[in-house]
Amino acid sequence: MTDKNFKTLDEQLALLRSRGLKISDEEKAKHFLLRNNYYRVSGYSLTLRKNDIFSKSATFQNIVDIYNFDHELRHIILQYLELIEVHMKSVYAYQFTKVHGATGHLNEKNFSDPKKHREIIAKAEEQKNRRLPHEAYLKHFVNDLQSDIPLWAYVDLLTISDVSFLFSISESDIKKSIAKEFGLCMNKGSEILGSYMHSMTIIRNLCAHGGRLYNRLFEQKPSLNKKEKALLRQNEDGTIDNAHFYGFLLIMRRLLPSDIFNELKESLILLTRKYPFVRMDYYGFRHDWEQKL
Repeated sequence: MTDKNFKTLDEQLALLRSRGLKISDEEKAKHFLLRNNYYRVSGYSLTLRKNDIFSKSATFQNIVDIYNFDHELRHIILQYLELIEVHMKSVYAYQFTKVHGATGHLNEKNFSDPKKHREIIAKAEEQKNRRLPHEAYLKHFVNDLQSDIPLWAYVDLLTISDVSFLFSISESDIKKSIAKEFGLCMNKGSEILGSYMHSMTIIRNLCAHGGRLYNRLFEQKPSLNKKEKALLRQNEDGTIDNAHFYGFLLIMRRLLPSDIFNELKESLILLTRKYPFVRMDYYGFRHDWEQKL
């Protein structure tokens, strides 16, 4: 579906038709391509074609449905990733300040990698200076109190990636305390939580920047336990599929309260009802995921 030379919208549709795609409403199709970018949209048509020839039943509306499904899925996932992110920040701030005090996060001696610590704090300080004119809590600490910002407020300047890095270079006892809050009490609990946080960072960044989840193969696969691996879809060769989005959803199930995750699951079910054409196996879902998840 891609081409290196510039093509008008009419030429783009002509190319798609020449490759076997059925287009019933040209004006709607052109409007969709103009709003969403021909090259970007092409990634959502890969499962409908082989060697650039579309299947006989493929329609432009199929591509629109896949594209819109993926868009709405990302926004659903972002809602629940925000809950996980806020929880992680809150627990980290609580456990860290319990040991090092309100502003101990500014002291590089409290971390195993001073260079990485300085990078994270420098980025957060840029955020602070940028947001200072508009954020009441920053004005309160910086202008009114003329004091350093305590970590429980400072975490608002940090991304989930920043907190993940700070967690990884924090003292072992602090990491264990944080992992325990997430129900990870085993010997490698803090290592597992670190892996979870990294996985959530990957998905959060993709969703926040409009990255495609549909039919995406992830090089950095999520770390799952035996029970979770048993919920994965099997490939035709008998191996398990841990390269699609579904594995990351299983981590979200671990990190969210069960009632909240059930809300997420119901939202996904409703989305599949809205777009029945979209196949969930292209996200790594099993055919019986509604019963097993």
